[in-house]
Formats: sequence, structure tokens, C-alpha cells
Amino acid sequence: MFALNEKTALITGAGSGIGRAMAILFAQQGAFVHVLDVSESAAAGVVEDIRAGGGHARAHACNVADYDEVMATFDRIGAIDILVNNAGIAHIGKADTTSEADFDRVMSVNVKGVYHCLHAAIPQLRKNGGGVIINMASVAAWVGIADRFAYSTAKGAVMAMTLSVAKDYIKDGIRCNSISPGRVHTPFVDGFLAKNYPGQESEMFEKLAKTQPIGRMAKPEEVAALALYLCSEQASFITGTDFPIDGGFITLNS
Repeated sequence: MFALNEKTALITGAGSGIGRAMAILFAQQGAFVHVLDVSESAAAGVVEDIRAGGGHARAHACNVADYDEVMATFDRIGAIDILVNNAGIAHIGKADTTSEADFDRVMSVNVKGVYHCLHAAIPQLRKNGGGVIINMASVAAWVGIADRFAYSTAKGAVMAMTLSVAKDYIKDGIRCNSISPGRVHTPFVDGFLAKNYPGQESEMFEKLAKTQPIGRMAKPEEVAALALYLCSEQASFITGTDFPIDGGFITLNS
């Protein structure tokens, strides 16, 4: 069940958090994993962990917002079976408090970055006889979340892109789904709390955790497990669908 033997997976933003958990799990399940991250050292660290566990992986420094860099990286990698568009950045702000520069920065990574990787990967997947694409969306694409204007806009676009790709390439044997996490305990969360609430990290962590009806944040490994299922043969009948993994946030908070 859920084996990825002889599969080649490419995961963006895999140097930490959810992407790192996916890379490690996919390698444990038999995939050769290409670990892409804007930080070369972060990508290399994940590859080192994978190899220490007996898995196979390669690190690539890649800024998904840079079209030429993405195309060159994907061209070097060649044929793949799985693409996970996980790279993304966050932003806090409303429509009238988000600067044009910040809006463009979020769009360049979270929307154009996904487009760049799709544009580069789909010909490789088609040549390979099909494959699987996972795009990381968010509960912010489903419900209104305060002070997340640019981020919500971007994740809504990712969800729409997922539907479009699923329809356009179904006859090529390419499945495309998205995952919408709620709050996940990643290094980003710890860094955000340390920066914005110094001395109150524990208190604010508990407050954020309790916004999930289930009473805690998700673990990166839980999101990775869902991604593994969607990339496996056991999910071969699933395409064009978004999967919330949110501790009841969308349904029970509405």
C-alpha cells in the first residue's frame, strides 16, 4: 500500500516544514526525490537526512518565482512521475494595507511559481506516460481569514489552477489534486511567534492551536501522509479535487 517504488518525485519548497516531511516520507516509500528549495543548504540538509535513512534524493537550489531558473532545473532533472507544488510564502495584511510590492511578491511565488513548475513539468509527465501533480492550496481559499488578503487570493488561484490542469490533461494520464491545510506546526510558525510575540510564544501558540476545532495544529507528517496517498496507485481514481486537512476548521467554524 502507498508504495512509490521506481517513481521519481519533485517537491518544491522541500527544505523545511511540510515539504521536508513529504520528501522524507516519499523517499521512505521508495521514490527518488528531487528536493527543490530556494535555500541550497536547506535542500542539502533534507537530502542528507534521506540518505541517512537509506533513501535516494538529490538537492537543487531553485527559486520557483524565476521562470528561467525553473526551466533549467526541470530540464536537468528530466522525466518525473510526481510533482508537488509546495513552495510558498505567507503575508499578513488587508486589501488596503497590502502594498503593491508585497502583493506582487506573494503572487510571484505562490501563483507564478506554481505556473512555472506546471509549465516545465507537464511535458515531462506527458512523455513519461502520465503522473501526478499535487498543488498546496489552503483553507484560506475556502473561508475568509482576517488579514490574509494576498495569501487568500493566491491560494484561491492555486485551487482554480488545479481544476484546470485536471481537466486539460486527464487524457494524458495526469492526475492533479490540491491539498488545503489548516494551521500546521512548522518552523515558520515558531519564527512568526518569536518575531511578533516575543516572550508570549507559548501563550500565542496555544491560542493559534485552539482556532482549529480539533484543538491543535496539524503535524507536517500528517499532511505528508495525505500527499503520499494522493500520489499512490491507491488514489488512481481521484483527480480534480481539493482535500482540506484542517481539524474541522472549514466545516465546524462556519
